[in-house]
This record gives sequence, structure tokens and C-alpha cells, in this order.
Amino acid sequence: MARIVIAEFMDERAVAQLRARHEVLYDADLVDDMPRLLREAADCDALIVRNRTQVRGELLAALARCRVVGRLGVGLDNLDMPACEARGLIVIPATGANALSVAEYVVASALLLLRGVYGATAEVAAGRWPRARLGQGREIGGKTLGMIGFGSIGQTTARLAQGLGMRVMAFDALRDPHDPLYATLNVTGATLEAVLAQADVLTLHVPLQDSTRGLLNAARIAAMKPGAVLINSARGHIVDLGAVAAALRSGHLGGAAIDVFDTEPLAADARLQDCPNLFLTPHIAGQSAESNERVSFLVAGQVLEALS
Repeated sequence: MARIVIAEFMDERAVAQLRARHEVLYDADLVDDMPRLLREAADCDALIVRNRTQVRGELLAALARCRVVGRLGVGLDNLDMPACEARGLIVIPATGANALSVAEYVVASALLLLRGVYGATAEVAAGRWPRARLGQGREIGGKTLGMIGFGSIGQTTARLAQGLGMRVMAFDALRDPHDPLYATLNVTGATLEAVLAQADVLTLHVPLQDSTRGLLNAARIAAMKPGAVLINSARGHIVDLGAVAAALRSGHLGGAAIDVFDTEPLAADARLQDCPNLFLTPHIAGQSAESNERVSFLVAGQVLEALS
């Protein structure tokens, strides 16, 4: 029987599946108690985390007996992958399991940002009638969705957007613009510059790497189509939030939805307060009741297989 430590929240039924075959310590708050996490990690055979647990440095060194790291999500920037590989650790991400949740977040955010009317409850309830001001919102049908990154999440997002009548174009540094996949999915492969210039809605679906850090800086935001809206559900550090705030206030950007931040939880940030048509959410684009179930059972099944 192996010992499994789960340091962040996981579907309880998936935890029960693991407990049926192995000893399991499940504490969703363990990530916030580093001394205890280090002690518990020292004699575990498998460690399961989400995005907040940093599997590097001191924690990685403590995993003296560990064989498997399960990642309840898809991004791997919280793991020191070269060091994990050097130690022979099997890393199991939940590839594809939260794609629909992220795609729905992107499409819902695009609908809200383009229409720009759904913050009027307090005014209407107070007896005001801002019909003239709010009657100029934009429809999503016929607009261009520009994607930076075209993996499984991007492809799922493209299908949903096309169902609403959007044209989709994408740039992916790992794909030639003439990659047959684009034509198969009725998506236009393009350069980064073309996507920035033509997108009415720009959404990011790239991992955090040296090549993507600071990717959407002030100059690239300035190159976006005036009035376009921006959605970042990928990773912090990819987008310059100060430049986003400035572009919202100047009117160059028509709106933005930001789900990921350079430091999480986000500290109070005066730059982001009172920005027009800005939605901030606490890194939940990939989390829903359904996706948590899919992610948890996928990782649980593959961890059991790796330990067998």
C-alpha cells in the first residue's frame, strides 16, 4: 500500500477512490502550512496538487520517496519540470479535462464585455433608466475571435465561438499558419501581428514560459484593434496589467476579463480599481462542478495506474 498526500482541494469521490487502495492524507489547506507539508511529503509515494503548491526547491527536496506528482489542472509552471524529470518523478497533468470550463468562461466573458450592459442592476432598481447609454452594446455574431495559442482549450473555445457566429483566427508559435488542423476546424491560421490587428475579442491560451512572459505588453496592446476586448485565462505574467488598465481608461480597449495574476491571491492593486468594463476573477476559469469532477477522476485514475 502506497501513501498519497493531497495538498489542495479534490473531488471527495475521487479521494475515496484513492483511499480504497492506498493510505491517503487529504487536506485542502495543506498548501498553506509549508512546515507540515514538508513533513508529510517526506514519506509519501504520490503528491497531488493544484496550481498553488510549488513543487520545487525545498518541497521537491523533501519528496525523498515520491514517485508520482498529480497535477489537478494543465499548467505546469508551479513544478520544476527539469528537476522532476531528473529525479525520475512521473508528472500527471489533467490534460483536456477542464477545457470546456475554460472555453465557456471565455465565451461568456466575451458576451458580457461586448454587450456592456449587465452592471445596471443597481441603477434600474434605484429608479434610473440608463437605456440610451447602454443601448449601444455590441453583438458577438459576426465578430472575430483572435486566439493566441491553439491547443485543446483553444480548439474547444473555437468550436463554441463558431456556434455563436464568430469568425475565428489563431496564432500558435508551435504551428505553421498553414497547418491542416486550422482548415479542419474552419479556423484561419495567422501571424501574431494579424491576430492582434483583426481580433474583436482576443483570448490567450498559452503556458507561462520564457517565450510567453510579457507577451502582451504595452506595445502589443496598442497594436490591438481599437475597442477590442481582452480575455486572459491562461497565466499571470503573460499580460502587462498596468498596460491593460491604461488602455481601458483611454478607451483603446473596450473591455477585459482577467482570471490569472502575477501573484495569487492578488493584493490590492490601485491600477485595477474603477477601470471601465473590467472583470476580475480569482483563477476559476477552469473550475466548475463538472470540470473538478473530470480533473479529479482523471488524475486519480492515472495516479493509481502509476503506483500499481
